[in-house]
This record gives sequence, C-alpha cells and structure tokens, in this order.
Amino acid sequence: MASRKLLMGLTAKRRLQSRTQQLFWATSLPEATTSRSLMVAAAMARLSGRSPAALLLSSRTISSTQPVTQSAGDVSGSGSSAVDHKLAMQEDEFHKLADETIHDLLEKLEEYGDSIQMDGFDIEYGNQVLTLRLGDLGTYVINKQTPNKQIWLSSPVSGPSRFDWDATTNGWIYKRTGVNLVQLLEEEIGELCGTPVELS
Repeated sequence: MASRKLLMGLTAKRRLQSRTQQLFWATSLPEATTSRSLMVAAAMARLSGRSPAALLLSSRTISSTQPVTQSAGDVSGSGSSAVDHKLAMQEDEFHKLADETIHDLLEKLEEYGDSIQMDGFDIEYGNQVLTLRLGDLGTYVINKQTPNKQIWLSSPVSGPSRFDWDATTNGWIYKRTGVNLVQLLEEEIGELCGTPVELS
C-alpha cells in the first residue's frame, strides 16, 4: 500500500513538473512562436533529451519578429513595391514625403477654392491634419499615420482609404484599388464642385 502511494505521488510530481516546464517554456519563447512549433519542439525534446526552448531557438521554426505592416483587408497579390518600400522606409523619409504631399495639396486646394468661389468651401491644416469642407457636399480629411507609414483619407464619396508610398510611381497608392491619392482627389473634388481641379 505504501509503495502504491509512493508510486502515485511520484507520478503526480512528474506531471506537475512537466506542466510547469511547459508553462515556463511557453512564456520564455518569442510571441512569434506558434503553438504547433511548441508541440513539435516538445516531441523532439522527449526524443533528444533537450529542452523545447533550446530546440526552437536552434531551429528555424520561429517566424520573423518583424512587425506586420499590412492589414487584413489590404491584401495585394501583385507584390507591389509600395509594401516593400514601406518596410524599408525610414521614419524621417516618410515624414518628408508625406509632409510634401499634404502641403502641396493644401496650397493647390486653397488656389482652387479662391478660383471657384463656392459657398461652404473651407480648407484648414492643423496638428498634421488637412481638412477640406465642401459645405453640404461633405468633408475630406487627410492625415499622416506614422506607425503605418501611410496617408489616410476620409472621403464623403469613396469613404476611408489608406495610401502607401510607391517608389516606382513616386506617389501614394491605395493597395486595394491601385488608385493614386492625388488622382482620386482630382476626380472626386472636380466632380463634386463641378469644376476640374489640378492637384499634381
């Protein structure tokens, strides 16, 4: 009876140690490690006598720790240069390109507003946000999104869009449709106001 209790106690202790080790290994591994990788490493560890963490770190089962910059909705099968350039783009380069684009839009839209003399036409820029009001026709909002290295647009016509810099065309491109930010604004604003506008 005593030997049976001793055997049951040893079995319970081993189970507890095994679970504790699994928890330790799981918390000490990088976030990119998948649960499948953990299972494979645990199985290999039993065969080799090494720890799953050591096996994972010595193998190529850990995926890249580079941050994901593409949203689930913005899937592009073309492998466009916008994605590649965004990953390689430095933050100061992003600010330079985005600021130039937004300031250029501000100047040209101010000139356009003066030329058409439309009621309710108002443009302002503050806190890195460009806001264009077209009276009852709606409001455009254009701003930088530094963490994503994107320019975001809210349009009363086409809704929200996120534009990535495309080095091959030297323009801000919406990956879902391939449309250029400046060209989209020219088309929409010209149609809403009834007068063509040149922003490029």
